[in-house]
Amino acid sequence: MRLRVKGYLAITDHDWFTFLGERQPLDEVNFWQPSAHGFRAAPGTPFLFKLKAPHNAIGGFGVFARYEEASPTLAWEAFGEKNGAPSFPEMWRRIGRYARRPGDPSHRIGCIMVADPVFLPPEEWIPQPRDWKPNIVSGAGIDLSIGEGRRVWEACQARCGGDRAPGQPGLAAEPPAARYGEAVLVRPRLGQGTFRVAVTGAYGGACAVSQEHSLPVLEAAHIRPYGAKGTHEVVNGLLLRADIHRLFDAGYVTVTPDRHFVVSRQLAQEWENGKAYYAMDGREIRLPARPADRPDPELLRWHNENVFEKGVAA
Repeated sequence: MRLRVKGYLAITDHDWFTFLGERQPLDEVNFWQPSAHGFRAAPGTPFLFKLKAPHNAIGGFGVFARYEEASPTLAWEAFGEKNGAPSFPEMWRRIGRYARRPGDPSHRIGCIMVADPVFLPPEEWIPQPRDWKPNIVSGAGIDLSIGEGRRVWEACQARCGGDRAPGQPGLAAEPPAARYGEAVLVRPRLGQGTFRVAVTGAYGGACAVSQEHSLPVLEAAHIRPYGAKGTHEVVNGLLLRADIHRLFDAGYVTVTPDRHFVVSRQLAQEWENGKAYYAMDGREIRLPARPADRPDPELLRWHNENVFEKGVAA
């Protein structure tokens, strides 16, 4: 029986597409909504860039990684030019073209974060599905296993040389005997920008220890550093105030597998200070609302055993 897997065809701004296409290869991009209105798809869903008229073609593809609402400031800090604009003022200008209240400091955009994007040159663009409805405004799901969806999917693979799936490793293909494989969902590899926005969103924009909400002093900390074979997965992250992050990386503080904040005696012994941190010693950290986003106890144990009171791990 054929596996039915949906992809998503997203109506794509040509300026955004062209800007990023000139800067590939890229590990991730932010396909932002001018005003946050949600996005529902499973991580690993094939995400195809459908260019508007007069092009009416699929210009590229990637792997949907995560959706979060965020301030434009956070999106720019996390992704920079991977937002598809050369500067923050230009990004704001583009938001203002579509958003109802672009000057409102509380304005939120939707961050559809896409891993392993591929931007095709014009001569390799793929004709859009013949049954595409012109009244679709932002995008639509498409079955990649049959009909026009399968045609588009196979063409995407062909543009990659037929030897790997679009967005590898986020999408995988069947063995070479089938020339073009079936689309199957595989957990996408998150990039640094996606990690930053996802961790901030998971913790509700508040430090897991101090509950500080001021975005400029909050940082997405890796429990197991990337340089020590850690990943950009949300379960390997904690949203921490900058000073607590530095102490965490240096091994003066940790979070136990049962999610309690612990401060080392070394902080006072070496620096004759730390009263503000000892006041938080033993405090249970604030956890993300979604269980799947909560810090992995095994990763916390790794930090306890390899970094806490031993120094920087990587």
